[in-house]
Amino acid sequence: MGTPPVVLSIAGYDPSSGAGITADIKTAAAHRCYAVTCMTAYTVQSTQGVFRVRALEPELVSATLSALADDVEISAVRIGMLGSGEVAAALAEFLEKRRLPNVVLDPVIRSSSGTALLDEPGVDVLRTRLLPLSDVVTPNIFEAAALAQLGDFLLQSARPLADALHSLGARAVVITGGDLAPANDFLADYRSGRVETAMVPGEHIESRATHGTGCAFATALACRLALGDDLIQAVRAAKEYVRKAILSAYPLGKGIGPINHFG
Repeated sequence: MGTPPVVLSIAGYDPSSGAGITADIKTAAAHRCYAVTCMTAYTVQSTQGVFRVRALEPELVSATLSALADDVEISAVRIGMLGSGEVAAALAEFLEKRRLPNVVLDPVIRSSSGTALLDEPGVDVLRTRLLPLSDVVTPNIFEAAALAQLGDFLLQSARPLADALHSLGARAVVITGGDLAPANDFLADYRSGRVETAMVPGEHIESRATHGTGCAFATALACRLALGDDLIQAVRAAKEYVRKAILSAYPLGKGIGPINHFG
C-alpha cells in the first residue's frame, strides 16, 4: 500500500472532538488520507456550546507550520478557526512563502452557538490576505456576507455574494447551503477570465448531530482534492460525506452532538 496523501489541518482544538483539528483527523482517516495538524487556539467547549477561547502565540503557530512543511509533502490544506488577527497574519505569511497546493479556506468567524471565534483584525486578514492565497473558500451564507461586507438583504442570494468574494481575490467559492432553503451548495469557479457556476443539490436533515459539519465538509473537500478529484467532483463527494455522517450519527452529549465521521 502506498503512502496516503498528507492533508494539513490548521484549526482550533475542540475538546469534544466534534469540530476542529481532532475532527479533521477523523475526516482525513475516513478518506484514507494522513492528517498533520497545527493548532491555532484552545477552546473550552462541549456539545452545549463554546465557553472560552484562547488563541495560541503566533510564533508557535509559525514554528509548527514550518516544521511540518520542512518534513512532509503536503497535498492539501484545510484552514479553519484561527482565533486572532496575529495568528491569521502568521498563517498568511507562511502561505505566501510556501505556496502549498489545494488550500481550502473555511472562514470560521462565529460558533453555531454565537461565540466569536475570530476578532475583527483576523476577519480583515481573511478578507485581504487569505482569500487570494486559497484555492477554494467554503463559507456559509452568513460568513460570505461578513467577508464581502454586504448586508442581510443578500442572505438568500448566493451568486452576488460569490461575485463579491471573487472581487476580493477568491478563485473558487462554495457557499454551503445548510442555512438556505433548499439546502443547495453554490459553486462559482473563476478561471480563464470567466466564472463557471454549478448548483450541488441538498436537503435539510432533521438531526441533533450537526456539530462540526462545516469542518467536515471543508476537510473532506481538501481530501478529495488531494486524492485527485477535480473541483466539482470534490464538492459533490464532500457534501455526500457530510450527509451520510449526519444520518449515521449516534447520540452523544446533552447538546448538539457530533456527526459520525466514519459513517
